[in-house]
Formats: sequence, structure tokens, C-alpha cells
Amino acid sequence: MLLATVVLWALNLTVSRYILLHGFEPLSYATVRYGFAAAIFLAVAGSLRIARADWWLVVVAAALLFLNQISFVYALERTTAATVGLILGSLPIFAGLIGLAVGLERLPARFWLAATVSFGGVALVALGSGRDLSGDLGGDLLAVATSATWAGYSVAIAPLMRRYSPLRISAVVLALTWVGLLVAGFGQTADQDFSLGWKVWAAFAFAVVGPLVVTNVLWYTALHRVGPSRATLAANLQPFVAAVFAVILLDERISAVQVAGGALIAAGIVLARRPVRSAA
Repeated sequence: MLLATVVLWALNLTVSRYILLHGFEPLSYATVRYGFAAAIFLAVAGSLRIARADWWLVVVAAALLFLNQISFVYALERTTAATVGLILGSLPIFAGLIGLAVGLERLPARFWLAATVSFGGVALVALGSGRDLSGDLGGDLLAVATSATWAGYSVAIAPLMRRYSPLRISAVVLALTWVGLLVAGFGQTADQDFSLGWKVWAAFAFAVVGPLVVTNVLWYTALHRVGPSRATLAANLQPFVAAVFAVILLDERISAVQVAGGALIAAGIVLARRPVRSAA
């Protein structure tokens, strides 16, 4: 499930960057995309009942996802998909720190070693990209915010997954997130020209169904089974997978340094195979 999620996320960076470069405004894209995704989950989720004691956590998760999407679309508008993907390699560091701070997980030295090795692999992938990396500091900082908010969202959602199905949580959280995006992006959405051509809409359909609908179910289920820190550690594969897609689909070159980085990322995931003890 984690590997399928990583593959779809890797494609999503390139696809979303393409969509934003071919006519969609950032907030308009996020609003319409999450509107379709929320509608799909609401149609298939069945019961939407959430216990009153859990609503505060649902609202926190939706708020973090809202901030995540704002930073995500503007990061992709201002910098390259490769740069955003590489910076998302910091996910396990943020997830570990947040999980430790809120008492959700107790992280052994083995995890921190795995995170360090894996993050070192991300650094090698970045070095191997050379001049193709963007120098836009604002876009890079937004990508860091994307990583941090997604890690926080993953930590917030983990306790809910012990009590509710992925479909129910996805329906409720995505619907709340969409309301926030609708308010924030109303101006751009109202002014958006939707005559964008079939290629953009085909890419948009993939961005909704694959990286958003399918991966939400896979990601939630994986979080429940292995914990947020180990799950986000697997996300470190994303930069290398994105580079492989670039080679296959865009005929780009992948360097030996990037291959070495991918090997280190995989080694970090192997080191983290042992379950992380959860606090009571």
C-alpha cells in the first residue's frame, strides 16, 4: 500500500505542475479537485457518524490538510516538481518530532538512524539533480511547509484510524477541507477559465482519482497498520521514483549520484522495518 501510494504521489507532482502551467490557478485547482474528491467519498462512505469527543481531532486534521494544500499548490507554482518532491523527503523527520511531542509514539534509536540514512539519500538525489533544481527560496519554503503540514496531518489522523474506516474519515476530513478551500479560493475559482483542453482535464481526472481518492484510502490504512513515522519514512522513496518516471516518460537523464541516493533511501526503509512502540 505504501509503495502504491508513493508511485501515485510521484506522478501527482508532475501532473499537478503540468496542470498549473497550463491554465489552472492554484487555489482554483485545489478547490475544484477537492470538491470532486469529497463528493466521491461522501457518495461511497455510508455512515458519517463521528463521536463528539473526536470532532476536535477531525477539525485539527482538516485544518492541517487545508494548510497543506495551500502550500502545495503555491510551491508547485513557484518551483519545480522535482524540488518539491525532494523536500518532501523531510516528512519522517517532521512526523517523528511531532509524534514524539504529542506522545503518540516512542521512537527508538533505530528509527532515527533510519531517518538519517534515508534523508541522506534524499540529499544525494538533490545533489545529483544539479542545475535542474529551482533556486526560488519562496517556493522551497512553501515545499517545506507542505512537508511539515502533511506530517502533522498524518500524526493527527492516526488515532482516528483506530476507530473509523478510511472511507468515513476521508469523507468527513476532505469535505471540511474543501469548505476551507472554497472560501479561500472563491475569487480565483469564480474567475477561472475552464476551457483548458482535454489533456489538462485528463490530467485533472488522474489527479483526483489516483493521488487523492485512491491514496487517501491506502495512506490511512497504512498509517493504522505501521504508524505515521514508519509510513512517512517510506515516502522518502518519492524523489527517486519521480526521477525514474522522468527518465521513462520525459527522456531525462538520471545520474549515478541519484541512483546512490535511491539506494540509501531504500536502506533507510529497511532499517525501519521493526514496529515502533506506541504509547498507551
